[in-house]
Amino acid sequence: MLTDTKFPYYNNRPEVWGGIECTINRVQNSYLDQLHCSGFYTRENNISLISQLGIKAMRFPVLWELHAPRQGQVIDWSWAEKELNAVREHQIEPIVGLLHHGSGPSYTQLADDLFPYHLQDYAGKVARKFPWVKYYTPVNEPLTTARFSGLYGIWFPHDANDLSFATMLLNQLKSVVLAMKEIRKVNPDAKLVQTEDLGKTYSTPRLQYQADFENIRRWLTWDLLCGKVVPGHKMWKYLLETGIAEASLYFFSENPCPPDIIGVNHYVTSERFLDDELDKYPSNIHGGNWLERYVDTEAVRVNHGKISGVKLLLSEAWQRYQLPIAITEAHLHCTREEQMRWVREVWNTCVELKNTGVDIKAVTVWSLFGAYGWNKLLTCENGDYEPGVFDLRSSVPRPTALARLISSLSDLGQYHHPVLLNKGWWHRNDRFHYEGSDNFLTNLSMNRTQPVLIIGKSGTLGNAFARICQIRGIDYRLLSRQELELCDEKMIEQAINHYKPWAIINAAGFVRVDDAECEIDKCYFENTIGPELLARTCRKHGIKLMSFSSDLVFDGEKKDPYLESDVVRPLNVYGMSKAKKEELVLQADPSSLIIRTSAFFSPWDEYNFVSNVLSSLNSDQRYTAVNDVTISPTFVPDLVNASLDLLIDDERDVWHLANEGEVTWSDLAVEVAQRAGFSSSLIIAEPLKNMNWRAQRPSYSVLKSEKGCLLPSLENALKRYFEQKRNWRLAEAV
Repeated sequence: MLTDTKFPYYNNRPEVWGGIECTINRVQNSYLDQLHCSGFYTRENNISLISQLGIKAMRFPVLWELHAPRQGQVIDWSWAEKELNAVREHQIEPIVGLLHHGSGPSYTQLADDLFPYHLQDYAGKVARKFPWVKYYTPVNEPLTTARFSGLYGIWFPHDANDLSFATMLLNQLKSVVLAMKEIRKVNPDAKLVQTEDLGKTYSTPRLQYQADFENIRRWLTWDLLCGKVVPGHKMWKYLLETGIAEASLYFFSENPCPPDIIGVNHYVTSERFLDDELDKYPSNIHGGNWLERYVDTEAVRVNHGKISGVKLLLSEAWQRYQLPIAITEAHLHCTREEQMRWVREVWNTCVELKNTGVDIKAVTVWSLFGAYGWNKLLTCENGDYEPGVFDLRSSVPRPTALARLISSLSDLGQYHHPVLLNKGWWHRNDRFHYEGSDNFLTNLSMNRTQPVLIIGKSGTLGNAFARICQIRGIDYRLLSRQELELCDEKMIEQAINHYKPWAIINAAGFVRVDDAECEIDKCYFENTIGPELLARTCRKHGIKLMSFSSDLVFDGEKKDPYLESDVVRPLNVYGMSKAKKEELVLQADPSSLIIRTSAFFSPWDEYNFVSNVLSSLNSDQRYTAVNDVTISPTFVPDLVNASLDLLIDDERDVWHLANEGEVTWSDLAVEVAQRAGFSSSLIIAEPLKNMNWRAQRPSYSVLKSEKGCLLPSLENALKRYFEQKRNWRLAEAV
């Protein structure tokens, strides 16, 4: 472990907390429950897994909609009791949440005058059931929820006016006050951790008035609870003009309930930029206010030149309230190294501020088990899954590299990994999507740190890894055979000593399946002997190795997808060389990661089946494809991104990576033709026996993983293939 000398005061550091995405929100008459999506209710070892991270506290949901969906019912506490007892046994302090972006059970809603009293009643029941619980967040992010439900109409009750927004905000905050009063009847020492998304708005000069308004409004949750919203407050007049009665506002100054800890939920996109230059943006994000049209976009995507970021926001919160602060959500939906960079940056900022006198209590790593559907703002059930500290796409929750980062921060206050030495995308020039920036491949800059060595400069896969490492800000070196010959131990040693890599990706090898039948020695030399030597050398130097294998290690006798544990029985020389490679590489270095994949296609070169189909159709030529061989095609960008995540996660042994779905070669050709706007009549379907290929092929070689299905569907991949191919050609033309 290397010392991070920039922040040496590790003894004076915040605690590390954790949180699970637990929203139960309502859209029309449907409730969307994140804990149900993640399997949290039925999984037995949730708390045991979390405790291994070494966190001191966790935000734990005892949610109103789940426990009291019908008014007057006898509440079944069995699940919450079991989980909270486990939290207690593992010496983790729970911060109990009662309402998380919700509108309450069906007998109430955010604009209901009785809403606060209903939640007060529920809070009292929770406190009496769990009198030992000390920390509470009765309502998570009241301002954000009021905006989504009352101002934008996204969540129930789908209103879109200022009065509804103000009513819903005040009802939620009144609920907080009343809930804490009820809780403190049971536990006088109970503490309020009040969370809110702390963003800031920037703008063009013309829209400064709107930015000023939003920058005052962002404080309303804490200002109201602290009793600061009185005549003369900059929001007082606005709230009255919406139609709110004065008595509703005076309630908060007469019943102040200041947070014991201000909980700041902060994301890369929390800060916004308002731009009146509509022509720079796609029309689907155009919006505005009652006066004029403008775009509300992520401030990080705009080169606005103003000081911004989490350090500024936390400093402003401290200056305004002088109350203890915790980051109560720190999460990023992105690639693994970017998730790690974000958490580490938030952590380092909090350490720095704490050592200047700002009372920062903790950093909460959010979405320990990931989240579902936030890419669609929880408006439907088919949104994307974004992994967290644990990846739920495996049969059991799989710890990612974030788990090691959190454990190290909890224990030592620091963490080192070579990918953390480069900046996150929110600091790089290619983030400016609307600034007419140059081609992204020439617009990035990276520190020269420990690189990943990529072997296979002339191949599709090697070049794809180089391209995506560049996009992801991972320092790399792409080497040709002249620079590193796999069967030359001296060259391997020289490359390692020169570049000092932390990992090597072997994307090279003999790929001509039919030629392998005649060039057996050459095939084994490149696919087996060289990789084994590389593995032995990597083990000697403590370097992570990732290599690639093929679906052709199987004989095709199965009628359902092949899993990692299935016995390999190759039918041809190429498959035999790959099967032997797997065996020898893992013997030489058991920590190696081997990716089996199948029939990949890329938007960035022409050397693949899909490109060949399109080339023939573009020339009005017929294309012959096999109709009795079933495969699982793999989109190269998906393959490379997932492989890099697994590499950073330090996974080992054999993994299957292919897009979900199965298809014959001829059906794939027809699908490609139709998506490209060609007639499928030019696709000629033939049985395998008519192809006169030297090498025997398995009739069925579909891959599926028992370790984790990490790639999206083939349909999704084909859609993005055509989109990215179009974008690549435009970039190449420029």
